[in-house]
Amino acid sequence: MADFDLGLVWFRRDLRVADHAALYHALTRCRRVLCAFTFDREILAPLPKNDRRVPFIHASIVELDRALQDAGSRLIVRHGVPLHEIPALSAECGVQAVFANRDYEPSAKERDEAVAKKLAGAGVAFFTFKDQAVFDHDDILTGAGKPYTVFTPYKRNWLASLTPDALQPYASEDRLDALTMPPSKIRHAIPALDALGFSADHAPALPAGTSGALTLFDDFRDRMADYDRTRDFPAVKGPSYLSVHLRHGTISIRALARTAHDAQRHGNRGAETWLSELIWRDFYFSVLHHFPYVGVPGDHRAFKPEYDRIKWETGADADANFAAWCEGRTGYPLVDAAMRQINQSGYMHNRLRMVVASFLTKDLGIDWRRGEAYFEALLNDFELSSNNGGWQWAASSGCDAQPYFRIFNPVTQSEKFDAAGKFIRHYVPELAALPDKDIHAPWRAKPDALKAAEIALGADYPLPIVDHEVARKLTLLRYDIVKQTPKAER
Repeated sequence: MADFDLGLVWFRRDLRVADHAALYHALTRCRRVLCAFTFDREILAPLPKNDRRVPFIHASIVELDRALQDAGSRLIVRHGVPLHEIPALSAECGVQAVFANRDYEPSAKERDEAVAKKLAGAGVAFFTFKDQAVFDHDDILTGAGKPYTVFTPYKRNWLASLTPDALQPYASEDRLDALTMPPSKIRHAIPALDALGFSADHAPALPAGTSGALTLFDDFRDRMADYDRTRDFPAVKGPSYLSVHLRHGTISIRALARTAHDAQRHGNRGAETWLSELIWRDFYFSVLHHFPYVGVPGDHRAFKPEYDRIKWETGADADANFAAWCEGRTGYPLVDAAMRQINQSGYMHNRLRMVVASFLTKDLGIDWRRGEAYFEALLNDFELSSNNGGWQWAASSGCDAQPYFRIFNPVTQSEKFDAAGKFIRHYVPELAALPDKDIHAPWRAKPDALKAAEIALGADYPLPIVDHEVARKLTLLRYDIVKQTPKAER
C-alpha cells in the first residue's frame, strides 16, 4: 500500500527518467506522481543573455517533458524562486510529499532546508536522495571516522566500498504507470528561451538531453580503452565529453561508473583511468560537503587557511595581465589557445584547465579566485565542487594539492601535449604558418621564420606578458618556500 496518495518529484540537476533515485522512490511510495522543474530566477537573473548553459538545460527539459508525455504525464515548469514555487505548487495540487535528489553546494543546501521547512509548515513531507554521486556525505570516511583530504586513500576506500548494490540502477522507468497528469487548473507549458531572457545563438554544440548523453557515451565506449593514452592531448578526441551531461544529470553517474568498473576489472587501462576521474568527482563533492567554507558564495576560502595569507598581485598591471589571460593574448600560444577555446565554446580540455590555472596563479601571481569565477561564468559543465577543487589544486591551496614548487612550464606543456601545434593552429590561426618547432614559443623563433610566416611579434601576436623563469622565482618567494632544491618542472 502506498505511503502517500499524491507525490511531487522536483527535478533539478537530474534531467532524465532512467535510473533516477528520487523519481523511483516517489513512484514506489505514492499512488500518483507529478513532476516539476523550476527555472530559478535568482540563478538566471545575473547571467548574460547569451549564456550557453540555459539553452542546453532548456533543450534537456523539452526532451524530459516528451518522455513524461509518453508515460501519460507532463512536466510542470515554472520560472520563479523555488522557495515560493515548490510549496505553492504542492498546495495547489494537494501534494502530500515532495521528492528530490540531493545537491551539495552550500547555497543549494540552504535552499532545500528553507523549502523543507516551508513544506513542513503545510504538512508536506520532503525527502532527498543520493543521485549525483556514487558515494556521498559520510559514505567514505577514514578509519577514525574523519573525511578524507587526500585523494589516493579516498579512492582506495571508494573502490573497496564498491558493492554491486552501489552501482545498481534505480528501476524508475519500470514504474512510470504511477505518473499522472497535472490538474487542469495547473499550467505546465515550458517557457520559451526568449521568455526566460536568453538566446539560443550561443548554445553548446553538444547534443542535449538523455539522447545526447547516450550518443556521446556510445561513441566514448569505443574509445575508452585508449583514454589513458589520449586524454591529455587537446587536439585528439580522447575525453568522453560527458561532463556537461553529468552536471545536469541527463545520464546517471551509476551507469557510467558501472561501465568503467566492469571494463577495468578485465584489464582495460583506459577504463581504469576514466573511473579514477569519476571518483575525483565524488571526492570533490565530499570535500565541499565536509568543508563548505571552500565554496561559500562570494567568499571562497583556501582549504589550507595559511594560503589565504598569500600576497597576490593587485593593481593596474595585475588587472591588465588578467584581461590578457581572459582574452587569450598572453603571448604563450597554448595558454592563449585554451582561453580562446573556453571563450568560443564554453568548453576547455582538462589538461589545459591545469595549464591555464597554473599560469594565472604562478606565472602572473593572480588570485585563483579570479580564475575560478571566470570559469564559473563560462564553463558549460561548471560544477562548484570540481571547479573549486581544480583551482585550489593548481594554486596548491587545496586538499591533495600539487606542491607549490611544481609549476607548469607553459612551453614544455605545449611541446609535450600539442607537439605538432594542431590545437594551437585551430585557436590561434595567426601563428598557423610557423613551423612546429617555433609555434610553442614564437619569441624564440629566428627572424627569417617569423618573416616567412608573416608574423610581427607585438603586432600580429603579442610578446609574452611575463618571463616564465622570472615569474617562477617570484612564485617560490610568494609561497614562502622551504629551503630545498625545487623539483623539476613538469
